[in-house]
Amino acid sequence: MSAQQILFGFHAVTVRLKTAPQSVLELHVDATRRDQRMRSFLDKAREAGVKLVESDDARLTKLAGAPRHQGVVARCKALVQQHSLDDVLDGVEGPPLVLVLDGVTDPHNLGACLRVADGAGANAVVAPKDHAVGLNATVAKVASGAAETVPYLMVTNLARTLGELKERDIWVVGTSDQAEKTLYELDLKGPVALVLGAEGAGLRQLTAKTCDELVRIPMQGAVESLNVSVAAAVCLYEARRQRGC
Repeated sequence: MSAQQILFGFHAVTVRLKTAPQSVLELHVDATRRDQRMRSFLDKAREAGVKLVESDDARLTKLAGAPRHQGVVARCKALVQQHSLDDVLDGVEGPPLVLVLDGVTDPHNLGACLRVADGAGANAVVAPKDHAVGLNATVAKVASGAAETVPYLMVTNLARTLGELKERDIWVVGTSDQAEKTLYELDLKGPVALVLGAEGAGLRQLTAKTCDELVRIPMQGAVESLNVSVAAAVCLYEARRQRGC
């Protein structure tokens, strides 16, 4: 039997209906919700030919594992990740832009990072298998569809993967509150991988040592650091700004 996954929320389910409607086994919807957003969503679902099941809030919450399902929960076949990091990078036109997350275990943070990566045009998000959260329903909900569009690649050995990126002439830039240089002193127009650690813990020692350069995001107020998804947005969009698009 093939692996299954649960997606919930309008954005996450709508993207799956667009990208892989055949993988949606059944779509549970709130039988009491009849607003314009739900009517428009149901039209798309019927057009995609998926099986619709009217459900109550209790059943939807149980299926989603969370109360904030927006009245939409899909039971789907899990999509098999077909791409390795090499496959992704081989298909990139122009200088690659990669986001690397070291130790991000909160699904809300990962979902937000994937959403930022999609918006900034990052080619992939990379994380270690043993220090990261996988793609689950909460990640997909927070990512608002980006979990379906941005390759999320979990690797066995992060330091080795960073070394492989460097062999491809991709500049590996890590973030650290203790770094002397700021992000804005770097030229990020070339091939670059931006490496961020979990909020509070930061980069692991080996990860930091493997980076070509460490930089900090300048902080002017009382707080010492940014949430990792906010930091990812600052870094990725600075690279995008420098690239002129």
